[in-house]
Amino acid sequence: MPTTHTPARQIAVVGAGPGGLTCARVLQHHGIDVTVYDRDASADARNQGGTLDLHADSGQIALREAGLLDDFHALARPEGQAQRMLTRHGEVLVDYRPTSDEDAAPEIDRGQLRTLLADSLAPGTVQWGHTLTSATPGPAGTHRLTFDHGVTRDVDLVIGADGAWSRVRPLVSDVTPVYTGVTFLEARYDEVDTAHPAVAELVGHGNVFATGDHKGLIGQRNSNQHVRAYIALRDDADWYRAAGLDLDDTDAVRAALLRAFAGWDERLLVLITDNDGPYVNRPLFVLPAPHTWPHTRGVTLLGDAAHLMAPLGGYGANFAMLDGCELALALARHDTPDEAVTVYERTMMSRAAAAGDGAEALARVFGPGTAAAPMSPTSPRPRSSTGRAPPHIAAGDRAWVRRHGPEPPGGRAGPGGRSGAGRGARRCREERRSPWQSCRYGPGATPRSRRTGRRSRGGGPAGN
Repeated sequence: MPTTHTPARQIAVVGAGPGGLTCARVLQHHGIDVTVYDRDASADARNQGGTLDLHADSGQIALREAGLLDDFHALARPEGQAQRMLTRHGEVLVDYRPTSDEDAAPEIDRGQLRTLLADSLAPGTVQWGHTLTSATPGPAGTHRLTFDHGVTRDVDLVIGADGAWSRVRPLVSDVTPVYTGVTFLEARYDEVDTAHPAVAELVGHGNVFATGDHKGLIGQRNSNQHVRAYIALRDDADWYRAAGLDLDDTDAVRAALLRAFAGWDERLLVLITDNDGPYVNRPLFVLPAPHTWPHTRGVTLLGDAAHLMAPLGGYGANFAMLDGCELALALARHDTPDEAVTVYERTMMSRAAAAGDGAEALARVFGPGTAAAPMSPTSPRPRSSTGRAPPHIAAGDRAWVRRHGPEPPGGRAGPGGRSGAGRGARRCREERRSPWQSCRYGPGATPRSRRTGRRSRGGGPAGN
């Protein structure tokens, strides 16, 4: 049974993303009052972006603690775990097809996940249409939150879950995101199976990656016959302005991209030529790792506000949800918020430091030069920029880690679990996972499949 414990009179979560909503859900599951503030007018006020693969050793653990794992599996797409990796000439390097019962990292659309989490909260928990303009310290560790329409709230604990450009982060750290040198241009394709059959065939049920010549084309299947593509360029964040381009002029941007991708296989170029609507420029920023700060009474961070990473391996949302879950559990299990936050930050910072910011992986995959990045199926996985093995890797596997980078994190397989990292490292090594694929045999690996009760190739939530 959930425990009932009220370590703070007023807890505010700023940001209704996966991490903030997970934190609120687990808090309420344990009888703790919380209010979430978000600038959006509603959960579906804007497009939430593409699809997420929720990992068995992080995101799914958080959903289990939130009591939402079955609801997630009802929406998720196990077939979305399929991944293909190609050269820029269309040669297939990896063609991974999940088994029918694999639930190591099923895909779910971001919008579906946000709705699932938001709808699970008590009515009125999320105060939509609240843009935080400032957060200032008050007496006895309290903070005053001021929103754009003049509303103020005094809270005992403010949790910054407000993303890369967090307004809460300056309370504990003066670090700001830095540009990685890589930009993704997002493109979309609607009714893909009928209107864009070449795109549908290329992407399949999951994801396709083609890299080379410091560029890349990434296709991602979403639900309801939608596909998103990310056209990766190593260039300035505002490269289009320097080229004299207007992003609203789709034809001109497309022509520039085709010049940049000259010599690539025509079958891949459909991700540039066949999109519906304009391109969206998404420069990639990170918080240099490790990002730490001195414990500050009455405030903490989670997710991208705490450890903004490059989107290789799919750790961002998974870490954010695990952060939110672990923070909520700490608040439920400790006598004071200050003690709970201290325990949470120690675990969270260690996990994030072990994973790194992903900048080195981006540099490797989209590095400068004319030769394709070393992306064969036997290539090592992108390493953490810290260059250190996380503490949960067994000593006997540290040589593997030096070659392949750290395991997907979770420390102790999430709240309270034992690490299966040594076993996971060996299984990933045996299957020779590609650099683009998450190693899905990390902490708590190879649990029994939810549906069949047998051991799944990719595992499932630890403890299931």
